[in-house]
Amino acid sequence: MRISVIFRTFAAMFEKEISEYESIRQDYQEKIADRMGHEQWMEYNEILFSAHSCAIEGNSFTVDDTRILREQGMAMIPVGRSLLECTEMADHFRAFDYMVSHLDSPFDEALLKEINRLVTEHTLSYRAPEAIAGEYTTEDMAAGDTVFGNHEELIARVPNLMESTERAINEGQHPLIVAAKWHGYYEYLHPFRDGNGRTGRLLSNLILLRAGHPLLIIKLEDRSEYISALKQIRTEGSDEFLIAFFLKTAINRMKSELAQKRKNSLPTMFF
Repeated sequence: MRISVIFRTFAAMFEKEISEYESIRQDYQEKIADRMGHEQWMEYNEILFSAHSCAIEGNSFTVDDTRILREQGMAMIPVGRSLLECTEMADHFRAFDYMVSHLDSPFDEALLKEINRLVTEHTLSYRAPEAIAGEYTTEDMAAGDTVFGNHEELIARVPNLMESTERAINEGQHPLIVAAKWHGYYEYLHPFRDGNGRTGRLLSNLILLRAGHPLLIIKLEDRSEYISALKQIRTEGSDEFLIAFFLKTAINRMKSELAQKRKNSLPTMFF
């Protein structure tokens, strides 16, 4: 089955959710994104996304800690946070900045490897001294209670994943479905020694940003549901659960921030 047919099938399956997403997205764009300067808008997203994406992997930084580090750099390490966590967050900032400045780059292995290199550049030597940042793993992998497949066979599938995703992007398939399907299969392949989750979430957002959509921010409190949706790909052979999770997460983020905007625009007892 051609990739375009597969994506159209999922678009039809989630027609109601996509319609809701697009309706809210227009309102969100007008009332929130467009009313911030581009620089402030991206900084807001970078801090929120970096804090939660790294927290999913065990980093203890809060959103406020992340903001302090982004504004002050390593000269102001938040109290109670380790140097390793600070370095991991600083690497994530560099990878995010690279992603934003390369939205028009080909969606290929070179981009994938560079994002992973930046994400793990100054922490990989601590976690896996023999590994090279931005290079595929040379041994089989496991994470949590998941044992991944033969790494040579999984890595061999990466080029096709990148090529088919680039075609789907160019064919105008809905970017949130493209991002979800790419993310699920990429995490299934798990090609790097470290940083697969952060790399995957960054490139999923590159797909969205390239299409002019808001970033997808998977919050720490939604980690269990997110991991469960990824596991369904292995246990059920289906990424429907992950697509549904991506749509729900995106819709909930926009609804929450729109509600926050309305509440904070109301007059208070002081004015």
